[in-house]
Amino acid sequence: MEELFKMTDLGLLSYYFGIEVQQKPEGITQCQEAYAKKIVESCSMEDCNPSHVPMKPCVVLSKKSEAPAVDATEYRSVVRKLRYLTNTRPDLAYSVGIVSRFMEAPMAELWAAVENILRYIKGTTNFGCVYLREKKKEMLELRGYSDSDMAGDVDDRKSTSGVAYFLGGSIVSWLSQKQKVVALSSREAEYIAAATAVCQGVCLGRLLGDLTGKEPERVVLNVDDKSTISLWKNPVCHHGRWKHIDTRYRYLRECVEESKIDVNYVCTNDQLADILIRSLG
Repeated sequence: MEELFKMTDLGLLSYYFGIEVQQKPEGITQCQEAYAKKIVESCSMEDCNPSHVPMKPCVVLSKKSEAPAVDATEYRSVVRKLRYLTNTRPDLAYSVGIVSRFMEAPMAELWAAVENILRYIKGTTNFGCVYLREKKKEMLELRGYSDSDMAGDVDDRKSTSGVAYFLGGSIVSWLSQKQKVVALSSREAEYIAAATAVCQGVCLGRLLGDLTGKEPERVVLNVDDKSTISLWKNPVCHHGRWKHIDTRYRYLRECVEESKIDVNYVCTNDQLADILIRSLG
């Protein structure tokens, strides 16, 4: 490129749109420490006491709250900044996703939830993603986790999907998102979350194949619901209960049959996507 264009080599990437990158022989780290500190300072909370968790497990937020209203402009501004911070902070994905649902008419209890997130950031400004250099090639397996709560939103009773993908031992993609439809059971909520995970896993598998110049390998997806797995393996027995989501089911079944994805059961204690669907202690 230097032979064709006038350009300057600035060396290894170290800073990009607020994301700080450190490249060392043992691996790469990404964080947004300076950006996180700016968010805390912009809210005049640099002297606050840090919180151990981004959102307390007992907090239930609703649009029907009778608490007094707060400045919607300031609320939206802070939440938008927090959303950008989740680019390197999967631990904030769920809590920031929850407060993002109330941008239209925020109340005092919502601002209290945002302040708790800021207090958590105050004590974890240097948190980020670590990508260690893998010594064994067989460890570079694309491994995903999908999980869901049941009717977690008290206003419309929609559930939240949580998806996380790891390459080797490092997280490379994560998602915490409210589902677009109301699930009729916890199994259906898990199924919808798994559908989202399969689509994302197939896309990541293709991307990895393009980068390595190899055929996309089978993606491993870990689900903590046995009934969801049994649906893929034996669709006939469950057809009556699942025919209203038959189109999505057909695609997942096709991915399993074509060996694009391998679905495994994992116990709840080992479900790493759990942090993306609920507030934990």
